[in-house]
Order: sequence, then C-alpha cells, then structure tokens
Amino acid sequence: MDGESGSVLGDSYDAEQLSMMDEMCILVDEQDNAIGSASKVDCHLGSGKLHRAFSLLLFDSKDRLLIQKRAASKITFPSVWANSCCSHPLDVKGENEPEDGMGAKRAAIRKLQQELGVDPESVPIENFEFITRMLYKARADQNWIEHELDHILFIRADVEVTPNPNEIDEFRWVSMDELEDLVSRSPANGEVIAPWFQQIKHLFLDDWWGNFDDMSPFRDGKIHSVGDVTVREDSLLLNALENHRIEVEPRIRAALSKTNHERLQAAMLHLIDGGGKRLRAILPRLVAEATGRADEGLYDLGAAIEIIHNFTLVHDDIMDNDEVRRGRPAVHIAFDHPTAINAGDAMLAVSFEVLSESPHISAEHFRELVLIIGQMVRNVSEGQQMDMDFEKQESVSESDYLTMISGKTAAMFTTTARTGALLSGASAETIQCLAEWGENVGLCFQLMDDLIDATGDSDTLGKPACSDVIEGKKTLIAIHAHGQDETLLPTFRRVFGCGDHATSRDTLDSVLAELEAVGSIAYAKNKAMEHHALAHRCLDSLPESKAVSVLRELTDWQLIRIA
Repeated sequence: MDGESGSVLGDSYDAEQLSMMDEMCILVDEQDNAIGSASKVDCHLGSGKLHRAFSLLLFDSKDRLLIQKRAASKITFPSVWANSCCSHPLDVKGENEPEDGMGAKRAAIRKLQQELGVDPESVPIENFEFITRMLYKARADQNWIEHELDHILFIRADVEVTPNPNEIDEFRWVSMDELEDLVSRSPANGEVIAPWFQQIKHLFLDDWWGNFDDMSPFRDGKIHSVGDVTVREDSLLLNALENHRIEVEPRIRAALSKTNHERLQAAMLHLIDGGGKRLRAILPRLVAEATGRADEGLYDLGAAIEIIHNFTLVHDDIMDNDEVRRGRPAVHIAFDHPTAINAGDAMLAVSFEVLSESPHISAEHFRELVLIIGQMVRNVSEGQQMDMDFEKQESVSESDYLTMISGKTAAMFTTTARTGALLSGASAETIQCLAEWGENVGLCFQLMDDLIDATGDSDTLGKPACSDVIEGKKTLIAIHAHGQDETLLPTFRRVFGCGDHATSRDTLDSVLAELEAVGSIAYAKNKAMEHHALAHRCLDSLPESKAVSVLRELTDWQLIRIA
C-alpha cells in the first residue's frame, strides 16, 4: 500500500479485513470495458476508481430472499443490511471473463463460501443468471467510497448457511412483504439498508418477485446508471431526493418502455439512462408535503413532467446543434435526427398517458393538470423560439432574456410547484405563492447554469467549458458584457460566437478574467441572488416544518452549485 493508503488504514481496522485490501479489482469504463486493475484499497479510497462488482440475489424454493447484515468489522458500510452477497470479481484468471457475467459468477461462488459458508456444489455455476448491470456511486464516510459497475446475478437454490462472523453479523430469509417492511421502516427501526441494495430493490427486485420461473424477460443487457446514491444524514434535501427518486424512477422507466419498438424505446430512455437526481420529478411531492397532503399520484405527476423535460432536451439538442448531454452523446448523435425527433414526440404523448392512467388523480384534477401542463409545454416552446430568435438579433435586452428563460427553464419549476400544491389540497392563495416560488427558483437555476458554463471546466460540465460564449449565446453575462467598453474585452469579443470548441483553456481563462474584470460575472450572480431572496420570501408565508425546510434547502442549493 502507498503512504496515503497506509496512513488512512493505520491499525484501526480489523486485521482480516485489511488483509483483503490488496486484492486486485478490475477497473472498467462506463461501458464495462476492462481498462486495467487496481488494489481494493485504491478502488475505494478517497474519490475511488470505477471497478467491476457483483450483487447476488439468492432465493430459496419458497421464494424467500437471503439477506445479510454486514459485520461491524467491515471497512466500508459496516453493520448495514445488504443483498445475499456482494463483492468484486478479481483480476485473476476466470474472474476477469466478462462474457455472460462468467467472471462475476465465479466470484460469487467464491464469496458465498468465504462469507456464508455455502458449499460450492449447492450453487453450480450453470444455475446463475446474469440479469442486468447498475452503475452507481455511494460514499461510506470521508475516506471510503463505492464506485462500481455492478453485475446483478440471480440464483434459486436451497443452501445451508454458516456465516463467517468476520464478514456477517446476521442473516435472514425474507419474503417480499418482510423485505418491504424492513426497508420502509428503515432507519427508524434501527436498521440501515445499503444504498446499492435499496436501488436494486426499487429498480428491479419488486418487479422480479413472482417471476422466478422465467427471468429471461428481465435480462436487458443494459447498464442502468443511477448516479450518486449516498445517503447524507446532514442534508434533509439530499435524503428527500434519494428517498423519492427510488419511488419515481420505476414509473418513468415503465412509461418510457411502453413501446415495443426496440430502437425507439432505447432512444426514449437514452437521457434517462444518463442518470440525474430527477429534481423536476420529485418537486411536486416535496411541495405537496410542505403545503398539505401527499399521495402516490404526485409520483405519477412528477414522472410525467420529468418525461416532458427530457422530451424538450432531446429536441433542444437538435435545434441547438449540441452533441453532448449529461456527459454522453445527445440522442440525435447516439441514434439519428429522425429517431430523436420521433422519440421526443413519443415521450410527450407518454407523459399524458401516465397522468390519465394514474388511479390516484381524480378526473377533476386531471382536467386542471392537462391545462396547466399544456400551457407549460407551450411556454417552453415559446422560450425556445425566443432563444433561437436571439441568434439572429444584433442585441437582446435583459428583460427579453429573463422573459425567455422564464418560459424555457422556469416554466417547469413553476408548474411542478403549482401542480404539487394543487394536488395537496392547498388554498388558491398558497398555490399561487408556491407557483411564484417555483418561478424564482427556476430563474435562479438558469442564471446559475449560465455562471457554471462560464466558470466551470469541461470535465466537470460534461461539455466544453464556455460553450455559451463560443456559440454566441446571449446570456445575461454576455448581454452585460456587450454593454461595456469593448476595449476591455478583446478576447471575449474575438471568441464570442466563433464556434470553435477547440479553443484553448488559456484563451478561455482570458475570457473569464475579462468578464470578471468588467463585472459581468458579478452582475449575473447578483441577479441570481435577487431571485433567490424572492423565493425565500414566498416560503416565509408557510408554517415552518421539516418539509418547508427541504424547500428552503433546495432554494439555497441553487446558489452553492458553483461554490
């Protein structure tokens, strides 16, 4: 181990667990291609390294799932409940074979014996099924992290379990209802569920249970990217986003999988597979919890709005000639222009299907939702058209720019807040108050995005830095800059609208320095702060509660995205 690893490990960890930290894991890219190997400690320390892993779901003949409570001696995620067995195939002969998950299957047999004392003869390799894959990240503490491309395996077998106390504190065989009860009452029941197991349960397992005689329909060959699933005890917002995301995500995916056309379905799911917190999908629920009652219909509403949001992104990328979205090829690049347009159209249609099929939304509310969401789509389209019109205009006023982003970006926040309050049974006054909150949060969000584009770096953004300047976008930053003495902005004037995304970092740093010197960056940030303050003022009219605190944290989160 190197000096950093040694200093972190020290003598504070279990000796047997430490002995396994030198095992060599398989490093992979996000497409699951092996790109090298690194020790277990290096894969999990600090920011971690993406590596291959496996999660096994072992059921007995009574359709009960074997779950385990990781030992308190474990270095990462001690004393949490997890699936039957989870670990890593190693960079050794047999376990580094990717085809049909053979390497992961061999590793699972090895770890079943080492952790649970399961006789390898009772789990023959031909009985394992490689179902799907999940890409996730989860931080255990300030030192340790999981960053894994998880091969999810299934097997049905009656086995004798003799747990290794250094690996496992407890194990149980649970039915579907018993697992649901355990998870739904966590952590208030004193039991903590491993974040990756929560994802597996909500994304896959709830659909699998009862279909164990034929698992072939679930073998999708996909890599499901779920992003950072860390449960943060110090953040009401992030915990709320995670708890609600695992409820709304399956609804989104089920809706976008309605079509039987394989290529169209893949195009519709392409941006969803890129991950994300699903903020717009969760907002109706967060608002409802702060303003009245909340039920399952808010997840259906959120899923519909999230699908519409992604539909607009698919079409926006075509109109704006953007090739990258969320760090991966845009839909029209990954597929083609006609397929992307068709996928976007289908997504819009599916969103209204979700609303109409929800058993939790009344006919009266459905009519109101269709009107409000229809107006939102029109407002977004008008905002997008204004944005395109700006490209042909010599100059754009600040008021025109704010009107444009009010439609293109803020309209969705306004709608999620308005409809969430509506379904909660809130008064007309409260509904209007929350709509104004959503409008100001949305404006702040877009102004922050403009600042992030100008001040961020390409690796963090997932797209070229300063792309708005390069493409000649008339953001508030650019509008302010064009009103300044042009002799103070020679590099900005030269780069603005040049279209060259290969512009050097040094040149872009000069652009940023000039924008800061003339006050354009500060001006845009101050405008964002104005809308931030207005959003908080809207929340001041609500009785303080934990749910309102979540909305306040969300309002503040818009500002710290560039901290």
